Amino acid sequence: MNESKLVKKRRKEFTSENISFYLIMLPFVGLFFVFNILPVLASMVLSFFDYDMVSNPIFIGVENYARMFAGDDTFLKVLGNTLRFSIVAGPGGFILAFVLAWMINEFPRTVRVILTFIFYAPALVGNAYFIWQIFFSGDSLGYLNNLLISFGFISEPINWFQNTDYNMTILIIIQLWMSMGVTFLSNIAGLQNVSEEMYEAGAIDGIRTRWHELWYITLPSMKSILLFGAVMQIQSVFSVSSLMQTLVGYPSVNNSVDTLVSYISDVGTARYEMGYASALSVVLFLLVLAFRYGIGAFLNLVGKSDS
Repeated sequence: MNESKLVKKRRKEFTSENISFYLIMLPFVGLFFVFNILPVLASMVLSFFDYDMVSNPIFIGVENYARMFAGDDTFLKVLGNTLRFSIVAGPGGFILAFVLAWMINEFPRTVRVILTFIFYAPALVGNAYFIWQIFFSGDSLGYLNNLLISFGFISEPINWFQNTDYNMTILIIIQLWMSMGVTFLSNIAGLQNVSEEMYEAGAIDGIRTRWHELWYITLPSMKSILLFGAVMQIQSVFSVSSLMQTLVGYPSVNNSVDTLVSYISDVGTARYEMGYASALSVVLFLLVLAFRYGIGAFLNLVGKSDS
């Protein structure tokens, strides 16, 4: 009988704690639903309608998706640009941020702090990429054109951002330069928090090379940090738009560097085709989701035996 009363008392205390917890979380959950979940659900619903924000929505089923893949050449171009940019700049920026953090972590504290600030500085300055607009300026006063003309490599200036042979490569380089932000700092913090005792235990267990030390100790110890950095990098490369529009303009020559985000903005805010813009947003959301789980699956391989 006493045991039954004790169980009921504990259950009551547990329920009371749960209620307090839910009450504390309720404002955050409510705001998260209104500003994050609800817009996604609204986009999914609107993607099946023809809606111009003036007249009533008209249900058209999957016509927006059929138009997207079968009747919109611009969408196919911007989708290819987005995938090309994301596949190169995303993993490239992620790996670059980790490698630089790993190298800087080997320096003494004073040198490490200075180098961390230097590499993080571009992220501290708003619109820092404008320096590249001067460097790749299309006239003879642009730094790169002036340098190439001075050494006789070219006879007339190249309009780098309007030339489809160069503009995407240049923008990827700029994005890699700008990727030293939150991902870089999180990697520095993660490396600092790896216990030295783990390296000593690894040496006792037979780890001799830096590669094995990295694969079996360092990376598994900061897996959550790596996942956070990967998610931030995915969000960064898939949402890039202002970089292209500022340096190249919209639309670019033959839509050579236009991305899904800039195309969605054009369709939704300039043409007022909100149903079609919602369908484009759903496709972008699914792409981000696929990359997120793909990277998560890859990170699960970290620390696994290579034998």
